[in-house]
Amino acid sequence: MKKRIYLDYAATTPMDPRAFKAMVPYFMDKFGNSMSLHNFGQEAKLALEESRKKIANFIGAEPAEIIFTGSATESNNLALKGIAFANKNKGKHIITSSIEHPCIMESGDWLEGQGFEVTRLKVDKYGLIDIEELKKKIRKDTILVSVMHASNEIGTIQPIKEIGNICKEKEIYFHTDVVQSFGKVPIDVNKLKVDLLSASSHKMYGPKGVALLYIRKGVKIEPLLHGGGQEGGLRSSTSNIPGIVGFAKACEIAKKEMNGDNLKMLKMRDKLINNILKNIPKSHLNGHPKKRLSNNINVWFEFIEGESMIVQLDLSGVAASTGSACSSFKLEPSHVLLATGLKHQEAHGSLRLSLGKWTEDKEINYLLKVLPPIVKKLRDISPFKENYKF
Repeated sequence: MKKRIYLDYAATTPMDPRAFKAMVPYFMDKFGNSMSLHNFGQEAKLALEESRKKIANFIGAEPAEIIFTGSATESNNLALKGIAFANKNKGKHIITSSIEHPCIMESGDWLEGQGFEVTRLKVDKYGLIDIEELKKKIRKDTILVSVMHASNEIGTIQPIKEIGNICKEKEIYFHTDVVQSFGKVPIDVNKLKVDLLSASSHKMYGPKGVALLYIRKGVKIEPLLHGGGQEGGLRSSTSNIPGIVGFAKACEIAKKEMNGDNLKMLKMRDKLINNILKNIPKSHLNGHPKKRLSNNINVWFEFIEGESMIVQLDLSGVAASTGSACSSFKLEPSHVLLATGLKHQEAHGSLRLSLGKWTEDKEINYLLKVLPPIVKKLRDISPFKENYKF
């Protein structure tokens, strides 16, 4: 394989070398446990709290409102389950959207088995929720609304500020998953009126294995993990100091560089979308044409299957992904694409390309060169080939 092009930044990002460099001392030289009282422990404790300050500053929060976790999945589970059980005397009704990440969807399913009621808001063809529907679905016993900031699959950005205003007016907790928008879209927890917010390090050039949950001061929440009392008693576990330091450094870098990186990715995103839709017949954009992340391209092609495209692109040296899950036992397509109104066979033909700050224009040009013949090749052997004539 001569070429090796990575266009799956939404799945994970390579680490920024500067973040890795910041982590290195905490693996060997400054290896103490932050709960220890001796010098080694206090050295680690200082790094932990300095990192907390940097990340809090990145989103306009107070340091004490930042809780470190092991993953965004853990953060989202803690947000939903922690709020549900801490506030069950007030009510047992939760509202989410129909296009949330599986860790939110499945947490909702689990909570329903524990006696809670979950309402899942519908979305339009672009993946946007209806603010008026949200208002109608709120009840006296509603304790939490959880709507993701931007879709990991189709890139659509939700009206988070409007949702936050509604929840504040109704005195309902509001949680948002910003995993995909973190480091791409400016986020201020006070302007957005959010009470809880989940973000992940490895989606924005930091290390894997560390994430955060912002919990506004005064929010009543029950911990999932019990033990040594770390993170204010809300997440007991020995702190991952190297990971947290790397996460903080990634945030520090993003604060300075995200605007320039976004402009670069936006140009490449639009170039990809425009050329694909123009040069490949029967191709369609998923998600909102404008209200979308700067690095997300999600398209579907008639008469072919997404997994086959991924394999062919990989053979050509391009790493991409699809909303299709047809390699699974149940052969079920993406719940996100189905929620936007696509039929099963249409959702199976999706391709997600996600850019990063190190994506180069020559890589975009290469993709635009190899993708059309791949689509044509797959259509020529498609069982649906009699349905199209170009």
